Amino acid sequence: MFEVRQKPEMVERALLVRFYFDPREAGESDSLLVELGELVKTLGIEVVESVLPKCREMHKKFLCGTGKAAEVCELARAHECDVIVIDNGLAPSQQREWEKLADLCVIDREEVILDIFAKRAHTKEARLQVELARMQYALPRLARMWGHLDRESAGSGGGASGGASRGMGEKQIEVDRRLANLSIDRCKRELELVRKQRKTQRKEREKQETPHAAIVGYTNAGKSSLLNILSGADVMAKDMLFATLDTTTRRIDLPDGQPLLITDTVGFVRNLPHRLVEAFKATLEEAVLADFLIHVLDATAPEVERFHDTTLEVLAELGAEDKSVVTVLNKIDLVTDPDALAALDRRFPDALHLSAITGQGLDDLLKACSAVLADRVRRREYRIPQQRADLVSLLHREAKVLSTDYEGNDIIVRAVVPPTIAGRLEDFAATPA
Repeated sequence: MFEVRQKPEMVERALLVRFYFDPREAGESDSLLVELGELVKTLGIEVVESVLPKCREMHKKFLCGTGKAAEVCELARAHECDVIVIDNGLAPSQQREWEKLADLCVIDREEVILDIFAKRAHTKEARLQVELARMQYALPRLARMWGHLDRESAGSGGGASGGASRGMGEKQIEVDRRLANLSIDRCKRELELVRKQRKTQRKEREKQETPHAAIVGYTNAGKSSLLNILSGADVMAKDMLFATLDTTTRRIDLPDGQPLLITDTVGFVRNLPHRLVEAFKATLEEAVLADFLIHVLDATAPEVERFHDTTLEVLAELGAEDKSVVTVLNKIDLVTDPDALAALDRRFPDALHLSAITGQGLDDLLKACSAVLADRVRRREYRIPQQRADLVSLLHREAKVLSTDYEGNDIIVRAVVPPTIAGRLEDFAATPA
């Protein structure tokens, strides 16, 4: 796996910082800082303190003023921190200035998310997507990796020889950037190959015309837990942000007998780096190509409305905003305050109440999925001569057989039939299409 840059081997203690510039942003900034803490803990790093300084204006060098930056660095040293994590996005030059001032590793929210993705990705496609995003993030930051060459040239005596040394350093940066660009191109080619393979697999799936739903939602809302209880799958489902990055597809049967493919997708977060949306489009395109979406909301989250809006924003960016959506309020068993429950119902009047742990509301969700696909269901009854056992085998293989009876020399079969085989059986239909 590509490394964004050299980091200290043991990073154990972190100071978290978010700067805000408008008093109206204080509430959301505090929430984002809490979320950053969860992200950092996912990396196994202890958060020793979080600070939320207000700045009058944005500065080019540190984002905040020099005095405020010095205070943050002093606080990090007082807590014996290994790293300062700044929730605001940092330009490469700002990151260098912070590290020079603090003499510590300084990273931003994007680098935290990239590191989490690198740890969580397991399939070849997800690993390639993460590698590509990390290289694109690191490319403008490569100059810092060659700082030692600048220091060597500065002490080499000046004159023609000093200029030549600096030139060698500059050339090395160019070489390194060229190599990085070659790696990016190679990664894009490999990713395109994997996408073609997935496209072929998807075509095979589409030939069967099996409807498809994608589970979407904010990270840690319970998407993987829902897939597990619906399908009996064993997808990693932990109480942490980005517990799983790789999509998992499982087949289930709806109450009307119709089969349904359900895919779990990567969760969203606020301020998800744009390059990650781009890099993960092959994963997230499951949401674009699905027949409908199951939008999972965490009913216990104080900012459930903001999380709902964030998910819709990312879906719109992917071009999936026009899909039919079944909205579910998950973890509803943990909402014990009647007023809180009433407020949720007012905000999301069409949402189903659900608990992916206890199974509460699961039947309602399955019925809602059936309702979305009602126009695709073909429930038919066939009268098939016993000598045409091949057609009965076809129904058992390609359709959902609901019942089988015998009457004289005929086999009476009731089934939910996909359009792909309906034509071959039309002569034996006992009920009209």
